[in-house]
Amino acid sequence: MSSVFRHTFHLSLWSCVISGIVPAIAATPTNQGYSGYINMPNASFERDGTVSFGYSYDSPYGSLWTNATILPFLEVNARYVSIGGIAGFTRTEGQYGSKYGRYKDKVVDAKLRLLSETPWLPSVAVGATDLLGTELFKGQYIVASKVFGKLRNVEASIGYGHGRPDGFFGGVRWVPASTPGLAFVAEYDGNTYSNDYRADETTAGQRSKGPAVGVEYRWGWLGAQIARHRDHFSANAYVSIPFSEREFLPKLLEPAPFQPKDAPVRVSAAEWQKSAGHGAQLVQALAKQNFRNIRVELDSGTLKLTLTNNRISNMGRAVGRAARTALAFAPLGTHAIHVTYTRLEQPIATYEFFDLQRLTDYFTGLVDREAFLQTVLVRYANPADRVGEDEQGMLAAVRDEGAGLGVRINHEGEMVQLRSEDREANRFRIAPRASFFFNDPSGALRYEVSAVSNFDKRLGEGLYFNSALKLNLFENVSGVTQASNSLLPHVRTDIAEYKRGSRFKLNRAMLNKYMTLDERLYARVSAGLYEEMYRGAGGQILYLPKDTRWAADLTVDALEQRGFKGWFDKRDYRTVTAFGALHYRLPYDMTLTARAGRFLAKDEGVRVEFKRRFPSGVEIGAWYSKTSGKDITSPGTPADPYNDKGVFLSVPLNIMLLSDTQAGAGFAIAPWTRDVGQMVASPGDLYDLMEGARRDLSTVDGLGDFAERKDERNHPGVNPPVRAIPSPWPAFRWRLEQSVSSSPTLPQWAKGSLLAGGAVLAGAALDKPVDKFVAKHQDSRVVDAWGNVGKAMPVALAGAAGAAVAFGDGRMQNIGIISLQSIAASGGLSMLTKRIAQRARPSEELGTWHRSANKSDASFPSNHAAVAFAAVTPFAQEYDAPWLYGLAVVGSMGRVAERQHWVSDVVAGGMVGYAIGSWLWQAQRDDSRSQFTVLPGAKSLSVSWSTSY
Repeated sequence: MSSVFRHTFHLSLWSCVISGIVPAIAATPTNQGYSGYINMPNASFERDGTVSFGYSYDSPYGSLWTNATILPFLEVNARYVSIGGIAGFTRTEGQYGSKYGRYKDKVVDAKLRLLSETPWLPSVAVGATDLLGTELFKGQYIVASKVFGKLRNVEASIGYGHGRPDGFFGGVRWVPASTPGLAFVAEYDGNTYSNDYRADETTAGQRSKGPAVGVEYRWGWLGAQIARHRDHFSANAYVSIPFSEREFLPKLLEPAPFQPKDAPVRVSAAEWQKSAGHGAQLVQALAKQNFRNIRVELDSGTLKLTLTNNRISNMGRAVGRAARTALAFAPLGTHAIHVTYTRLEQPIATYEFFDLQRLTDYFTGLVDREAFLQTVLVRYANPADRVGEDEQGMLAAVRDEGAGLGVRINHEGEMVQLRSEDREANRFRIAPRASFFFNDPSGALRYEVSAVSNFDKRLGEGLYFNSALKLNLFENVSGVTQASNSLLPHVRTDIAEYKRGSRFKLNRAMLNKYMTLDERLYARVSAGLYEEMYRGAGGQILYLPKDTRWAADLTVDALEQRGFKGWFDKRDYRTVTAFGALHYRLPYDMTLTARAGRFLAKDEGVRVEFKRRFPSGVEIGAWYSKTSGKDITSPGTPADPYNDKGVFLSVPLNIMLLSDTQAGAGFAIAPWTRDVGQMVASPGDLYDLMEGARRDLSTVDGLGDFAERKDERNHPGVNPPVRAIPSPWPAFRWRLEQSVSSSPTLPQWAKGSLLAGGAVLAGAALDKPVDKFVAKHQDSRVVDAWGNVGKAMPVALAGAAGAAVAFGDGRMQNIGIISLQSIAASGGLSMLTKRIAQRARPSEELGTWHRSANKSDASFPSNHAAVAFAAVTPFAQEYDAPWLYGLAVVGSMGRVAERQHWVSDVVAGGMVGYAIGSWLWQAQRDDSRSQFTVLPGAKSLSVSWSTSY
């Protein structure tokens, strides 16, 4: 089945701001979506974080497109192209696919800036079109652009392409100074349309290269263009949203923080302890501010709070409001306040305030942030920080105001919902939902509109019952009649059967137990109905190291496929899925996640996920899976099976609402009738649960918008700057200078060469006897295993060096870089020497010193040995660990056991790796003048080099 698109979102009231005028020359989408003129690209890019959506028609192509500036120098474009004049399947009425309409294709493009514009030089970019799938519009190009004029209102570009565009192309844009939103464009279209897919059946066959002119207008987020080609017009309309902005609407309806004048008269600690009503008043005041799971304890003059907030998006701001309230209610004589922030009652961060007068002065603006930071400790929480269950009946005295069932209009991004929630986060909600499915042969658009009822109940500390009932109101997904031809277990491809099963279903009914095993170590155990298609039991363990760059988790689920009716019926399929995941944070607030394990269809492999988080909180990402499953459903083939992939967009609705909220909208495009690389919907992923709060904790000082002071709006803790990738050239220059200045002298070279030569000759004496021995034992399992170790060892050691750079401290990162440099230098020298020596391998049976017919695959020296010794030498010498050489020897001799090298080859390669590793370690071990860091501070994250000359 060729259905390939899925689109799921929450029905929300999206507010739009139209303001401002774009600069004189701004990047403008082409008919394809990427920045350029009419059809031709230029070297310009939209502002970092800008995402555009639009539709264009340029006969015979209609394109529904989206474009995103993922990084300041990288633009990614996706489009859904329909081709007029060609039927997607058949035009014969009644036959399968007759309702599909025109032929449609999915296209992904990318553009990368190589050089930025200077006063004298143009900007230069390279791009590629139609990178994946059918590649009907495949091409590559390079283009240069320059802005001219005193007003910088004229832009010109010239480029050259292969494929699409084909040959030279260019364009000009002029923006009149009197009307900066208006622009006139002209281009030379370099596309050879007659080479397009089935061009003789469409109007593309009548088009040719040549000029085109157009007029365009941009007003705030909106834009449109009309262009005239030789014999037809084209049109393009779009909206460009700057997700680099932190919010689009002022928080005019945001509730004010608690006012001390509204608090009762403070009592003594003895009176507070005597009557539970005093603590209940504090809990009541916090609950009115959307705090949940509130626990309060007075311990020897320290007022301790454990709580969470289900509305405020920034943890620091939520803790600030809790501290402000606690300060107003604290009994006389209180000398400290501790606030532990939780998610599902699992402690994440603890804020300790030691000077309450300084805390008061900071809230009122009498002291600055730096002075306040001297009296506060922000740290990871541990299980001991959590205030236990109520023992004094305090919570019994709290009234649940506003917990009744009521209709909410435009609440947290929902247009309408029926909702009830209390202070323990017990909630009931009914709201509309919609899903869209594209590209099925029986109809290009499939939809599902439903009402979903969610009921969440707290049963005990960290124990929750979560359920969801779904009533399909309107849908046509069940109209998909073609049976799946997937050869894998049908873990997802029978979706139409599920839609036909019943209109009213129990989609989820789960028991979830969340636990904090230790500081930064969390666990979840789950059992029940996971989702529409699966039920079972499983769990997850998450580890968050103090090094905020990374996190790791392990998830295991034993699953059984549910029946089509959607209640408690089942099918025969059972499986166990298991994944180990590593999450790594990169500059530009990017996160790379790698999962390895067993998927739903019992296929094993890896799934790589990438996402970029913009200052607004919007996240754009993609995933790609590579597994042992052989999905030959079109466009997959036995020789080239299909691999699961997709893209997603996550939008926090607080950027478009007049008050803060944690609600969000999600949009995903992914195959919906594929079985390879599939995963079950998580009952409650721990990393997703903790990620936001951990990010807030590790941003600058961890306070965020704690005091909500106007004079701190531009403070890095409130408005964190985007951490870019610094230029590596200063560090590279320093390392090069150090290496050259520390290179061995001529006497040292001579002495080293003599020692190396002697070692190689000694090894040569062992060439024949050792090879004769291993040749007799080639069928031995031990020899075979040793050979496999020899092949894998260099890769493992290089990976260890990379891990040292990624996860180590400053010293280890430096040694890791030296190791990687040594690997590259030793590998290059070894491969060059191979071409000169041209020695035959033992397996060629030509003798010890005969020439090989394959110069690039010669035997002397061993590249594996060179890489292995180059990798371990800097670590062995820095950390006085000579045992590391043993690993290199074992791996290198594995190549001898496999008869891929003579002993003298391995000795020579080892000497090359050792010599280069020692030289670079001596030259660069003292990095006081040039320091590479990934984590420059305890509460900040970046990759940087600092160099002095």
